[in-house]
Amino acid sequence: MRLWSIHPKYLDRQGLTACWREALLAQAVIAGRTKGYTRHPQLERFQSCERPLAAVGTYLSSVQKEATRRGYNFDASRIIESDPSIRITVTDGQVAYEREHLLRKLTERTPDWVHYLVDDVATELHPMFDLIPGPIASWERV
Repeated sequence: MRLWSIHPKYLDRQGLTACWREALLAQAVIAGRTKGYTRHPQLERFQSCERPLAAVGTYLSSVQKEATRRGYNFDASRIIESDPSIRITVTDGQVAYEREHLLRKLTERTPDWVHYLVDDVATELHPMFDLIPGPIASWERV
């Protein structure tokens, strides 16, 4: 499960689709609709929110908006709950790690997409995240 902290605009088609599916899975886990993945480390940041279901729904909303912008049809009715006022912090160390991780994936999978991330010196975050100084997140598996 990869729930990116960086903006979904950097994800290629495969990455955006995978992010949508994996965030839907995270929503199912948090809603108690599945027995698998309940201890997945990337869920920690959503589960630590006061309203975890709304937090993951807010995450999904931005992914869905990016898909719509690109002409894809990600069904927004699958989002159970959302609240754009929900904010989550992410460290600059985590963002740097994710940026390099995504660059490796894009270089292998979609080389013509790399420039979207490389050309943007200040990597934009997913709209629900606020940047703070710090190392790679404790939940990240490096």
